[in-house]
Amino acid sequence: MKKYTDQGAKDTRSGFGAGLSELGKTNPNVVALCADLTGSLKMNAFADAHPERFYQVGIAEANMMGIAAGLTIGGKIPFTGTFANFSTGRVYDQIRQSIAYSGKNVKICASHSGLTLGEDGATHQILEDIGLMKMLPGMTVINTCDFNQTKAATIAIADYDGPVYLRFGRPKVANFTPADQKFEIGKALLLQEGTDVTIAATGHMVWKALEAAESLAAQGISAEVLNFHTIKPLDEEALLNSIRKTGALVSAEEHQMAGGLGESLAGVLARKHPAPQEFVAVNDSFGESGKPEELLEKYGLSSPAIVEAAKKVLKRK
Repeated sequence: MKKYTDQGAKDTRSGFGAGLSELGKTNPNVVALCADLTGSLKMNAFADAHPERFYQVGIAEANMMGIAAGLTIGGKIPFTGTFANFSTGRVYDQIRQSIAYSGKNVKICASHSGLTLGEDGATHQILEDIGLMKMLPGMTVINTCDFNQTKAATIAIADYDGPVYLRFGRPKVANFTPADQKFEIGKALLLQEGTDVTIAATGHMVWKALEAAESLAAQGISAEVLNFHTIKPLDEEALLNSIRKTGALVSAEEHQMAGGLGESLAGVLARKHPAPQEFVAVNDSFGESGKPEELLEKYGLSSPAIVEAAKKVLKRK
């Protein structure tokens, strides 16, 4: 199995911007809407190149979702852009009623998710968004791990017919997936094979899962690492194939334990192959202001925390 190396830290929001810019050149039906955060969402290149296809709606996120839903009726493929908190919590009614209920082909693109928004604090650090979005019937939920994967996912969802929630972040993180890797919605990636424990991670926690696997290997524990970039539809087959081999699971995510990837995985295990599981996630808490890495450490979202969770779940096998 290939050993992944960091090609140089980049922010995942820039991956979104790069993907959107490429779509602007190749797909004339793609339009973009932003709620006064063009620079933060890295949508400038698209806006400059295609002003006739870019809509700056201002700080009016609910209106943005309504406009996006309407644009699909004329065959357009709207990509909305704002912070994850404002992309979900602030506009949940509009998404449910105007987009999800009628299956509108809107791509809800959400930056600055999770704790790693950092200094802006708890009011902006939404940790419930995956749960909110995955509960909506017909909504596809994607949470990418690095620049390359975010760019690939942005391009891929334009060809997918139906509503999509694409979640990414603010800080520079390890960029380790191949630049030419095809993004397949609903298909988890096996990053490292192992026999003792499965680590299923999503988003920023995928790199930390690889770091944890390396640390575990040094201690004689063989960890299999899966990248669940798509949380809905969930790749149940990938999970079950791994668990049948390892017999134990650690889930890792920058999200509340309630409603996140871990709970989706637990549901599969409960229905189809019961096995012990430990969760690395925020446990029923709001965030706070601070530097991203310090917050991840404080809230237990770190490589050492994954290592400890793996050791704990192994005792339950």
